[in-house]
Amino acid sequence: MPAIESITPWAPHPSARPATAFADDALHVSANGTRTCVGGWQIVYSGVEPGQAYAISCQATWPSGSSAPPLSLRDHLQCVAHWEVLPADQPRTNGPWAYLLPERIAPDRMRFANTLVAPPEATQLTIRYTFRWATEGAATWSLPEIAEVAMPAPRPPVKIAVVTGGHWDRQGPHTVAGNTAFYHQLCQAACQEAPDLILLPEVCLQWQVPGSVLDHALPLDAPEVNLFRQIARDHELYLGLGLFERDGDAVFNTLALLGPDGEVAGCYHKVHLAVLSESDSGVLPGETFPVVDTSLGRMGFNICMDTSAAESSRMVGLNGADFLLMPIMGDHRADRWDVGRPYYNEDRWRAIMRTHAMDNQLCMVVARNEAYGSCVIDRKGDILAWNEGTADYVTATVNLDDGYRTFADGCFREVNWVQRRPHLYGAFLDENNVGSLRNQHPAP
Repeated sequence: MPAIESITPWAPHPSARPATAFADDALHVSANGTRTCVGGWQIVYSGVEPGQAYAISCQATWPSGSSAPPLSLRDHLQCVAHWEVLPADQPRTNGPWAYLLPERIAPDRMRFANTLVAPPEATQLTIRYTFRWATEGAATWSLPEIAEVAMPAPRPPVKIAVVTGGHWDRQGPHTVAGNTAFYHQLCQAACQEAPDLILLPEVCLQWQVPGSVLDHALPLDAPEVNLFRQIARDHELYLGLGLFERDGDAVFNTLALLGPDGEVAGCYHKVHLAVLSESDSGVLPGETFPVVDTSLGRMGFNICMDTSAAESSRMVGLNGADFLLMPIMGDHRADRWDVGRPYYNEDRWRAIMRTHAMDNQLCMVVARNEAYGSCVIDRKGDILAWNEGTADYVTATVNLDDGYRTFADGCFREVNWVQRRPHLYGAFLDENNVGSLRNQHPAP
């Protein structure tokens, strides 16, 4: 079990050093009145066992009588674990490190915690407390609590099939019955690859069926849907089915996630409807970005037009998804940027989908009705599977325990999320904000 070897103040420069005091097993840090103030305490442990998992936690309080806790308390207090001894005047070295993840548990109190595995050859651990970016105020930290815990079980890889049919396989006229038979047959063929997850395109049961979508919408217990429930049940897999869903007096553009038991494991209603053609058709938009816990990992959803609103994939990422399932017809940003017959720009399409994956640290699973551009992209932005339009389906195996780290040897996923400063993002919630449109067409 690790034991404390030393407790010392740290600061990157004498002029930045905050005031520190250690009393009654509490570590106190106070602002020094300058805007360069940064520093605090570091606790060094010896007796670390390589490969052992440790649950580490501590708390920090903004004491009563000090300046009021700032809205950005997470900004001002930080806790990082380094698997080495750090010089007391250096912000970091090049060894492996990880955040203790922040959680505000009271208006004036933060908890920092994480479960970490000691890397090979690690024998020491430094827990560093940091107070920063404040000219006044103070914090009191508890000593860390460290416990040996069992190694987390590795998550098995996930095999994914994106099932679309080839681009040149579809000839009209289209009917709900014809679409159902077409995709049902493709799913049966893809099941020979033993996937864990199948994703079908947007509203695939009603795609290109003439007439109003209000006339062709189906409830989730319709016979056409039940055929795909049976596939999921027979092959013990998850299946993402796109359809116009009839729900009483409402119709939604829906992605239904069917589980291995044939039941609906999750249901997403498209939030951003395609402009004019869909948004004024009688289809009702959804209001949430659910993320569903499954045996394969946490799955979130976008549909088509959602992709052009950056908040859509961001909300799925913020809600903790491992996968973002996206049935889609196209993206207006990956098409021509002037008036005329549309065409598909592969370079921009790739860039859009890779950016969603990297920005939100999740695996993109994209099923395009036209087949080409359907893909699986891991959270590093690497394209694991790609359909040039010639394949009935493409498959990829995704390793969720990938261990990607930054050039500075931190966890890529942790850096992506912990570096955020949410208190600065108020414009995201301003319903009057239309971005640069207000510059182009000023209000009279």
